[in-house]
Amino acid sequence: MSPPLALVRWRQKEGRMGRRYPSPRRIDVVVVALLLLIGLEALSVADASDGGLGGVGIGEEGGGERLSNKKLSGIIIPGYASTQLRAWSILDCPYSPLDFNPLDLVWLDSTRVLSAVNCWLKCMLLDPHNQTDHAECKSRPDSGLSAITELDPGYITGPLSSVWKEWITWCIEFGIEADAILAVPYDWRLSASMLQERDLYFHKLKLTFETALKLRGGPSIVFAHSMGNNVFRYFLEWLKLEIAPKHYIQWLDDHIHAYFSVGSPLLGATESIKASLFGVTFGLPLAEGTARLMFNSFGSSLWLSPFSKYCKADNIYWKHYYEGRRRHHHTHHCDEMEFKSKYSGWPTDIINIELPSVHGFEAYPSFSEVNQDINSHQECGRPVQMSFNAREVSDGTFFKAIEDYNPETKILLYQLQNFYQDDPVLNPLTPWDRPPLRNIFCIYGTDLKTEVGYYFAPSGKPYPDNWIITDVIYEFEGTLLSRSGNSVSGNPGAMSGDGTVPYNSLAWCKTWLGSKVNITRAPQSEHDGSDVQIEINVEHHQGKDILPNITRTSRSKYITYYEDSESIPGRRTAVWEVEKVYHRNIVRSSVVMRELWLQMWHDIHPDAKSKFVSKARRGPLRDVDCYWDYGKARCAWPEYCEYRYMFGDVHLGQSCRLKIYSEDLLSLYL
Repeated sequence: MSPPLALVRWRQKEGRMGRRYPSPRRIDVVVVALLLLIGLEALSVADASDGGLGGVGIGEEGGGERLSNKKLSGIIIPGYASTQLRAWSILDCPYSPLDFNPLDLVWLDSTRVLSAVNCWLKCMLLDPHNQTDHAECKSRPDSGLSAITELDPGYITGPLSSVWKEWITWCIEFGIEADAILAVPYDWRLSASMLQERDLYFHKLKLTFETALKLRGGPSIVFAHSMGNNVFRYFLEWLKLEIAPKHYIQWLDDHIHAYFSVGSPLLGATESIKASLFGVTFGLPLAEGTARLMFNSFGSSLWLSPFSKYCKADNIYWKHYYEGRRRHHHTHHCDEMEFKSKYSGWPTDIINIELPSVHGFEAYPSFSEVNQDINSHQECGRPVQMSFNAREVSDGTFFKAIEDYNPETKILLYQLQNFYQDDPVLNPLTPWDRPPLRNIFCIYGTDLKTEVGYYFAPSGKPYPDNWIITDVIYEFEGTLLSRSGNSVSGNPGAMSGDGTVPYNSLAWCKTWLGSKVNITRAPQSEHDGSDVQIEINVEHHQGKDILPNITRTSRSKYITYYEDSESIPGRRTAVWEVEKVYHRNIVRSSVVMRELWLQMWHDIHPDAKSKFVSKARRGPLRDVDCYWDYGKARCAWPEYCEYRYMFGDVHLGQSCRLKIYSEDLLSLYL
């Protein structure tokens, strides 16, 4: 730092007049002047340090404070099976050298799954009635960012189990501080009520928001993926009972700036039925029956069950104040559309199952009687095929129908009633309205082949292998297909889902949009704006889907933005449909991360004039986005990228780097 001007002139004067001792009064004046000048210079340096990527202001927030990137926090709520579980006990595994010791990885340790699967299951299974651990082993969720970045770290398995690692890397590359990203992992095996009862999870989540506010000085941005959105929804309802009603909205405004709902199964997912009756292995070397046995022991197994968009449960919010906090059964109220239309608003019946037709017995005989009769009258009896829609799954009708043919059904009915229908806070198997948050961005993939229905038949084997899948119904780009090639009747949506969650469940957040919506469709890749199409003030009917009247080419993948900032004063709602992005991969999609970052940059910039970030063009934001254009023998995007060789580059593309500072690049998208 250069010396203040007063000090320089004083030294020059001392040099001209010789070395003399100044008077005490003169010393006081000089010292005061020096202190003032140094203080002003320090203030100017501090102001300058608040500029740049890390401290740009944002409009007005709440009580008139200027929100900045230095004040924002990011809170990540992972999805189903996306949190590491570690052993919390000592377990001696016979016939295997791999015993379990405290803090050893349980989920996901592929080595132990391969070598000691029975021992591993003891650490994974829960008692299906009370959700307690196995008598010989106990597991608990890990904490911190390491719990959600890589579930099975290693040279081979690491990339396969990577979930949020790319997301964190992106944030670090753009200068986000270490204390600005907070992970809130949870035991995804538990139902919502047990998360609170055993781990006080929602108390801890509330404290996380409050700690982030005190630490950073500003509200948080919530990133929730898959079932993490169900967890966040339950938290918002639980919070109503913890905070005085008149302070509830204020607490949300103070602590949550924006909510990014990524791949949310807002009406459930059909794959949960497949996991419950047949088994889903998650890519592990497990038999389907073993996976089914494990899945049905978890209280969360029904949390992702499909349900009808026309049926809601009674609101018990006020009952807690007038009748005390006791358990209530949430009575279903279905409007007339549930019975006028087919399939509960889904593309087709979710379950088609063959049940043995046994003569001389009651309608649903015991399991042993069914086996005996099938063996003795196999040629005479014809199976009866029954179909069940989403409502009949969520209210227990389906499980009651197969109760005598499926030994595990009584446990599932018990979990359905105790953990969901009688939950004292919320019945999660009901559609939810727009949360009362300031900014909501709903993001999901589309146009992938997604399972929406199944055909089951008895296998003749004992539980857990007593059912087989005879056919699967898929939705794909507006049509219904079957694995067997048979024709399928139903009401397919305009698009298909993300490979895991059907489109109607993902797109339920479109009902949160208002009556006038702006729609923009733009290419996912970097573009100059020539292929961007916009529709302004498109009419949207409440509770209905909304589709753009926009052309597209088959050569490009697009993002379609539905944006509404007018229907609710002071609130913004946006829906992003990202074509051809798989459910699990969406949290590590570079396109999605780019759009998220640009939107956050837009929100914190003082010069932003529009409600949402501009879609007019997209260029490279990082060095890895630059590449070599062999056709033109230069780096692509010469406006942004240049050839700049550095030691260690092994090909031309690596030597293409940004020639503009990232802050200047981001300012182009205001």
